[in-house]
Amino acid sequence: MNTNFITRLTLDERPAQEDYLSELSLIRWLCEGNTLEFRKPVTFLVGENGSGKSTLLEAIAVASGFNPEGGSRNYQFSTADSHSRLHEMITLTRTVRPRDGFFLRAESFYNAAAYLDSVDDGKYAAYGGQSLMTQSHGESFLALMKYRFFGNGLYLLDEPEAALSPQRQLSLLCILDELVKKNSQFIIATHSPILMAYPDAEILEFNENGIEPKEYKETDHYKLTRRFLEDPDRMLKLLLEEEN
Repeated sequence: MNTNFITRLTLDERPAQEDYLSELSLIRWLCEGNTLEFRKPVTFLVGENGSGKSTLLEAIAVASGFNPEGGSRNYQFSTADSHSRLHEMITLTRTVRPRDGFFLRAESFYNAAAYLDSVDDGKYAAYGGQSLMTQSHGESFLALMKYRFFGNGLYLLDEPEAALSPQRQLSLLCILDELVKKNSQFIIATHSPILMAYPDAEILEFNENGIEPKEYKETDHYKLTRRFLEDPDRMLKLLLEEEN
């Protein structure tokens, strides 16, 4: 059985009233004394845009020693100092230290890949023998996970589906499963019903009430996607009529 490297998150400092963080329902939920528990090897953070999923994942990453723009703990680059102070306000309860780890975020992956190329010896052995910069966005994502993620690690992924086709998302599930079997922990912010289907994962939904655990088929993402695929013509007719 896997031992999670991070088991709990608590908020120790309230953000200032004028800080945008204070407007997030998840922050209000944490301010009420609630604790965020990580009970499974794979935890999905789901919710609408602006609900704070990526903000919280970034805070976990920075508090764990990762570069705010992505990469491992050894990545020393910065193109924009835009991350919040949330990492200074939280405490993470840890068990043992992971041997490996990576923070992968879709929006700044190009910067991380460029940094990898700049410090590589030219053989690109850590990601399949080919520069990430010469591969498509999606292929470079998968190459990084397949060849650079070694297992026994903490892996934080921010919307990895952004670069992946549905078929490649299925490939990602296979890679994820192999790494879980190597005693790895994943915390993933996602909108993808495909990724969220990973067996025995914990799904934490960010909503107006704060953070609530949800069964896969009870998530808004699954229900909306299913309704659309069952009758796309009807859904589009209703949607477009409302717009007009």
